[in-house]
Amino acid sequence: MPSPNSKLNPEQVAAFCLSLPGAQEDYKWGGVRVFSVAQNKMFAVMHIAGQESLGFKVDTDLFLGHCDRPGIRPAPYLARAHWINMDAPYPLGRAELEQLLQRSHQLVVSKLPKWQRVSLLL
Repeated sequence: MPSPNSKLNPEQVAAFCLSLPGAQEDYKWGGVRVFSVAQNKMFAVMHIAGQESLGFKVDTDLFLGHCDRPGIRPAPYLARAHWINMDAPYPLGRAELEQLLQRSHQLVVSKLPKWQRVSLLL
Protein backbone atom coordinates (compact mmCIF):
# COMPACT_ATOMS: atom_id res chain seq x y z
CA MET A 1 0.00 0.00 0.00
CA PRO A 2 1.52 3.35 -1.04
CA SER A 3 2.21 5.95 1.61
CA PRO A 4 -0.36 8.80 1.77
CA ASN A 5 2.56 11.22 1.43
CA SER A 6 3.98 9.55 -1.69
CA LYS A 7 3.56 11.52 -4.91
CA LEU A 8 1.36 10.65 -7.86
CA ASN A 9 2.72 10.85 -11.38
CA PRO A 10 0.51 12.11 -14.25
CA GLU A 11 -0.54 8.61 -15.33
CA GLN A 12 -1.57 7.72 -11.78
CA VAL A 13 -3.60 10.94 -11.60
CA ALA A 14 -5.31 10.07 -14.89
CA ALA A 15 -6.11 6.55 -13.66
CA PHE A 16 -7.56 7.95 -10.44
CA CYS A 17 -9.70 10.49 -12.32
CA LEU A 18 -11.06 7.74 -14.58
CA SER A 19 -11.91 5.60 -11.53
CA LEU A 20 -14.41 8.21 -10.32
CA PRO A 21 -18.10 7.51 -11.09
CA GLY A 22 -19.15 8.49 -14.61
CA ALA A 23 -15.72 9.93 -15.48
CA GLN A 24 -14.62 10.11 -19.11
CA GLU A 25 -11.41 11.24 -20.78
CA ASP A 26 -11.14 13.35 -23.88
CA TYR A 27 -8.47 15.40 -25.67
CA LYS A 28 -9.30 18.99 -26.56
CA TRP A 29 -7.59 22.23 -27.52
CA GLY A 30 -4.51 20.74 -29.13
CA GLY A 31 -3.66 18.01 -26.65
CA VAL A 32 -5.20 19.06 -23.33
CA ARG A 33 -6.34 15.94 -21.49
CA VAL A 34 -9.83 16.59 -20.10
CA PHE A 35 -11.62 14.53 -17.46
CA SER A 36 -15.33 15.14 -17.30
CA VAL A 37 -18.75 13.79 -16.38
CA ALA A 38 -22.01 14.03 -18.30
CA GLN A 39 -20.19 14.39 -21.64
CA ASN A 40 -18.85 17.91 -21.11
CA LYS A 41 -18.66 18.95 -17.45
CA MET A 42 -14.92 19.11 -16.70
CA PHE A 43 -13.54 18.34 -13.25
CA ALA A 44 -9.82 18.05 -14.11
CA VAL A 45 -7.47 18.89 -16.98
CA MET A 46 -3.88 17.93 -17.71
CA HIS A 47 -1.19 19.29 -20.05
CA ILE A 48 -2.39 22.89 -20.10
CA ALA A 49 -0.39 25.13 -22.45
CA GLY A 50 2.01 22.33 -23.31
CA GLN A 51 3.11 21.96 -19.68
CA GLU A 52 3.04 18.77 -17.62
CA SER A 53 0.41 20.39 -15.40
CA LEU A 54 -2.80 19.50 -13.62
CA GLY A 55 -5.79 21.73 -13.01
CA PHE A 56 -9.02 21.11 -11.13
CA LYS A 57 -11.87 22.82 -9.29
CA VAL A 58 -11.73 23.47 -5.54
CA ASP A 59 -14.25 24.76 -3.01
CA THR A 60 -14.79 28.51 -3.34
CA ASP A 61 -13.87 29.23 0.28
CA LEU A 62 -10.60 27.25 -0.01
CA PHE A 63 -9.44 28.65 -3.37
CA LEU A 64 -7.22 31.47 -2.07
CA GLY A 65 -5.70 29.26 0.61
CA HIS A 66 -4.67 26.71 -2.00
CA CYS A 67 -3.20 29.42 -4.22
CA ASP A 68 -1.00 30.58 -1.32
CA ARG A 69 0.68 27.18 -1.13
CA PRO A 70 4.04 26.61 -2.86
CA GLY A 71 3.69 25.14 -6.35
CA ILE A 72 -0.06 25.88 -6.64
CA ARG A 73 -1.49 28.80 -8.59
CA PRO A 74 -4.81 29.92 -10.07
CA ALA A 75 -5.53 27.97 -13.25
CA PRO A 76 -5.25 29.94 -16.50
CA TYR A 77 -8.68 30.85 -17.89
CA LEU A 78 -10.48 28.94 -15.11
CA ALA A 79 -9.45 30.81 -11.94
CA ARG A 80 -12.74 32.72 -11.88
CA ALA A 81 -14.47 29.34 -11.52
CA HIS A 82 -12.12 28.50 -8.60
CA TRP A 83 -9.75 26.15 -10.41
CA ILE A 84 -6.15 25.68 -9.31
CA ASN A 85 -3.16 24.52 -11.33
CA MET A 86 0.15 22.82 -10.49
CA ASP A 87 3.08 21.42 -12.42
CA ALA A 88 4.48 17.90 -12.14
CA PRO A 89 5.97 16.70 -9.91
CA TYR A 90 2.82 17.68 -8.05
CA PRO A 91 3.47 19.41 -4.71
CA LEU A 92 0.79 17.43 -2.85
CA GLY A 93 0.95 13.95 -1.36
CA ARG A 94 -1.11 11.09 -2.79
CA ALA A 95 -3.88 11.20 -0.18
CA GLU A 96 -4.44 14.95 -0.36
CA LEU A 97 -4.33 15.09 -4.16
CA GLU A 98 -6.78 12.19 -4.50
CA GLN A 99 -9.09 13.84 -1.96
CA LEU A 100 -9.01 17.15 -3.86
CA LEU A 101 -9.64 15.45 -7.21
CA GLN A 102 -12.56 13.54 -5.72
CA ARG A 103 -13.94 16.81 -4.30
CA SER A 104 -13.59 18.47 -7.70
CA HIS A 105 -15.60 15.61 -9.20
CA GLN A 106 -18.25 16.03 -6.47
CA LEU A 107 -18.48 19.79 -7.00
CA VAL A 108 -19.12 19.32 -10.73
CA VAL A 109 -21.58 16.45 -10.23
CA SER A 110 -23.53 18.47 -7.65
CA LYS A 111 -24.31 21.06 -10.36
CA LEU A 112 -25.81 18.47 -12.72
CA PRO A 113 -29.59 18.18 -12.98
CA LYS A 114 -31.00 15.41 -10.82
CA TRP A 115 -32.01 13.31 -13.85
CA GLN A 116 -28.38 13.34 -15.05
CA ARG A 117 -27.01 12.34 -11.66
CA VAL A 118 -29.51 9.47 -11.54
CA SER A 119 -28.64 8.34 -15.07
CA LEU A 120 -24.95 8.26 -14.07
CA LEU A 121 -25.87 6.40 -10.87
CA LEU A 122 -24.44 9.28 -8.84
